[in-house]
Amino acid sequence: MGGEEHVLKRLTYMLSLILIVSFVVGNESVEVVTAQSSSDIDKKINKIQEEEKEVKSKQNKVKSSKEETEGKMSENKNKQTSVEEELNTLQSELEQTQSEIEEKQTEINVTNESIDRLTEEIEALMEEVKEIQERMIEREELLKTRLRSLQESGGEAKYIEVILGSQSFVDFISRTTAVNTIMDQDKAILEEQEEDKQTLESKQSETESKKSEVEAERVALEDQKSSLVGLENQLEDQQQEQETLMAQLEEEYDELEEVQLSLDEEQQILSAEAASIEKAKQLAQSEKDELEQFAKQESNGSSASTSSSGGGGGGGSSAKPPAGNGTFSWPASGGVGPNSGFGPRVHPITGEVGKMHNGIDIQAGHGASVSAAGPGVVNTAGWMGGYGNTITVTHFMNGKTYTTLYAHLSSISVSAGQQVSSGQSIGAVGSTGNSTGPHLHFEVHVGGFGNPQNPLSYLN
Repeated sequence: MGGEEHVLKRLTYMLSLILIVSFVVGNESVEVVTAQSSSDIDKKINKIQEEEKEVKSKQNKVKSSKEETEGKMSENKNKQTSVEEELNTLQSELEQTQSEIEEKQTEINVTNESIDRLTEEIEALMEEVKEIQERMIEREELLKTRLRSLQESGGEAKYIEVILGSQSFVDFISRTTAVNTIMDQDKAILEEQEEDKQTLESKQSETESKKSEVEAERVALEDQKSSLVGLENQLEDQQQEQETLMAQLEEEYDELEEVQLSLDEEQQILSAEAASIEKAKQLAQSEKDELEQFAKQESNGSSASTSSSGGGGGGGSSAKPPAGNGTFSWPASGGVGPNSGFGPRVHPITGEVGKMHNGIDIQAGHGASVSAAGPGVVNTAGWMGGYGNTITVTHFMNGKTYTTLYAHLSSISVSAGQQVSSGQSIGAVGSTGNSTGPHLHFEVHVGGFGNPQNPLSYLN
């Protein structure tokens, strides 16, 4: 039923009642009835104003929470930027270190090749040394033989006898030449022996020196490489720590972003609630003005008839609570499935343990009709994050404000600001948003959005 028809019927009812009473007890009773009705509306307006203040208070809290969350998100982004810069620096240092390690390894390889060549040279020198040593041994044996011969023949005196024993001058020259040749050979043997000895010592010293030098260079390069490998491991550890920190920051940012989206949604719903409350207040004031105008006309003896003006009634403001154990009727046919009740549960998608479920999941087939659980005004009708296609409705019933939420819809057939009656079709069951299958997610918030209660306590 539309708002204007609701007000018109109510006024018609009041007029009929006043006329009946006026016939029975006169004008005085009419004034009492009118005063009582006006007083009731004043109470209603006061209640709406209290709800309006409460909604504004919630809006301020949500705004503050949103600003705080945005600040944390900004701080998180700054940290991510800092960590990203640190990672880039570490990556650059790591690449530089790895390059230096490769260079050192190349130097080590070159040094090892030098050592290999030197080893071959040493082996060749050792062969040469061996030959020198053999020659020296042979010379030593020859010299020993010569010395023994000289000792046995009496030394140089024998050489003179050989010369003096010449038979002729030619023989003398020949004998003298032979003796000189022998003596020169002995002298040459001694000189070669001394030269080979010095050469041997020099080559041995040179070989050992080169070997020690190259080995020291290799050890130094190995030490440098070891230091660079240690630095590489340290940089990799730092990089791993920064990557872990980055992953934590990204996860934290995702959580903050989810909180921000939830706050955006809550802010949107509260804004719609505020608009609905303002509209309800205007309708109640209009209703009061009409009653006061009617009372004024009655007191002046005017006609009992009056015209209805204004935009219509305030949703379920004067509706009687539905019969049964609860305030609201079931918005869809079907029962509550396992792990689908109100309260903490294991999230069916993320697997998070203890995740709060703010409503109930009513099992129904895709496309099944979804009805308003009570008379009220549509706050929002559209996409709402993980809820998918969602409708929220504000109700003024039994002197209290309620907000009902209908989520994961496949379609929506109402718009924001529209008045709905209890049982009126507002959409169809679906599986939009974060959903594992067709069902209706239904929530009841007492005193306005932000205070979810177990819907089963309020359903017939």
